[in-house]
Amino acid sequence: MKNPELVVLAAGMGSRYGGLKQIDAIDEYGHVIIDYSIHDAIEAGFRDVTFIIKKAIEEDFRALMDSHLAGKGINVKYVYQELDMLPEGFSVPAERKKPWGTAHAIACCRGIVDAPFAVINADDYYGKDAFRKIYAFLKSIGEGESAHYAMVGYKIKNTVTEQGGVSRGVCVLDGEGKLAGITECSGISVDAEGIYYTPNGERVPLDPETVVSMNLWGFPESYIDECYNRFSAFLENNLQENPEKCEFYMPTVIAELLAEDAVSVTVLDSCDKWYGVTYKEDKPKVMEAFKAMCDSGIYPKGF
Repeated sequence: MKNPELVVLAAGMGSRYGGLKQIDAIDEYGHVIIDYSIHDAIEAGFRDVTFIIKKAIEEDFRALMDSHLAGKGINVKYVYQELDMLPEGFSVPAERKKPWGTAHAIACCRGIVDAPFAVINADDYYGKDAFRKIYAFLKSIGEGESAHYAMVGYKIKNTVTEQGGVSRGVCVLDGEGKLAGITECSGISVDAEGIYYTPNGERVPLDPETVVSMNLWGFPESYIDECYNRFSAFLENNLQENPEKCEFYMPTVIAELLAEDAVSVTVLDSCDKWYGVTYKEDKPKVMEAFKAMCDSGIYPKGF
């Protein structure tokens, strides 16, 4: 069986952050968050990395990553996610600027990624244990397997920021620890009273122990076709109602497959704390965290 690949979602606009957070340094050596994730992925056994980017950021992104990854012993590929990459019969609304979402990004990998693969966000830190677990799962997938997925689950209390709302895939687990349902929720916030979101303008509290997805998934290659084949139906159902902002998310596809009883999703538990820079104000705390990890020897300084 082919060795598992790592797919990195890096085409987001960074509108809440105010810039290209994918390539904003978070330590004194010029490392970005993805440098730490790739370090952990290589330790776990990954040797192939595919970045999904926009052509508009290609020059800056490739200049940085090609220099950072030189000599690491990995094969690097690039996939482009563009607004005009649409099924026949659809066109880009005049006012549309946002990418079409994470499931569309995966669909763009069709013909490029040809092995079981893990998916991560470029601007999220997941922890070493997460990569070991997802790599082990992907190695266990049999040749031609299409019905078994995995997700690394995080406690929501470890994934929120005091700087503003975030989007998370809120999960429901069955009695065997498998994923029974997932709902993409936006505007999840934290204050003195706890963690909450406001789906209809009313405060809905969330248990701090709630398991959420941070977009660290493990899939067989067939998941790419699922995203590709379901995109047209998504556009038909959503484009007219919300042409500027509707997004085709990975959890949307997974929820559909679960409802069809077509797949099972193993939830791999992680007690690691998430670090990310959703907002510019998050950066100082994230920099402190990575400095502490380097000072304590979790990561070699200047790796």
